[in-house]
Amino acid sequence: MKNVSQTRKKIWNGLGRNRRSRELIGGAVYLAPSFIGVCIFFIVPFGVVIYYSMIDSPLQHNFVFLENFKNVLNNIAFKQAATNTLVFSAVSVPLAVILSLLLANLLESKIPGKSIFRTFFLSPMMVPVASIVLIWQVMFHYNGAANDFLSTFGVKKIDWLNSDYNQVVVVLLFLWKNLGYNMILFMAALNNMPKDLLEVADIEGAGPLRKFFQIKLRYLSPTLLFVTILSLINSFKVFREVYLLSGDYPYGGLYMLQHFMNNTFRSLDYQKLSSAAVLMAIVMVIIIGVLFILENRFGKDVEG
Repeated sequence: MKNVSQTRKKIWNGLGRNRRSRELIGGAVYLAPSFIGVCIFFIVPFGVVIYYSMIDSPLQHNFVFLENFKNVLNNIAFKQAATNTLVFSAVSVPLAVILSLLLANLLESKIPGKSIFRTFFLSPMMVPVASIVLIWQVMFHYNGAANDFLSTFGVKKIDWLNSDYNQVVVVLLFLWKNLGYNMILFMAALNNMPKDLLEVADIEGAGPLRKFFQIKLRYLSPTLLFVTILSLINSFKVFREVYLLSGDYPYGGLYMLQHFMNNTFRSLDYQKLSSAAVLMAIVMVIIIGVLFILENRFGKDVEG
């Protein structure tokens, strides 16, 4: 009997190992096309970019290590582009997150005309970028609607796109374009929030601000992280709008990292372009890593 039971156990163990092996092979077969595609279109090209950032030219291939990075960091155009992009992201991303969160909370309450407000904030998602830029050019032209409105308060005309106020134009464009999508994400998260906690808070006499900061905001931390990262990425992708507004070499504050990349690519300076791309990727990874750490710290008690 002991030998029979041991034989059965070996047979079952063998069957289990065969089943797990088939599952692993089947999973690998299904994942192979995606993995190959990611390698071909993402991992390998990024590896090539890192390689180009550490050689002196595509022809000689002499290894120079960090020399290209030093040249980029000392480049005046790169410094201006990086500073402008940093200022723009530091202003536009918090505004996009905070305003969309406030709008989502506002539309969750019982106010008249909620559908009209939703349509207004979602309409930019359906309008082509070229049309939006055309509207902004009309509004912020020297003889446009914005200056006409400000003139009623005695404010002198401003050449918006060729002055120190040019980033205001792009920030407003960025907010108008992205608030609707962020707002929908926050509204979906608010709808999935446990209602019993809010009811208990109402019974205990908690006010709206206390409920928002101690209950809602803690449960919204994963969505808050996602919206922040999404807004950050979108803030690095405003090249289309700025390019259509002011061309390859805009005035002062509108010269972004995307302009630097585009103009460097046109001059076929692969070393400078690759080094700038690697630096940009490192900064993005650091920022997103910090955001993940903050979300994990303030949202872990809710997840538990």
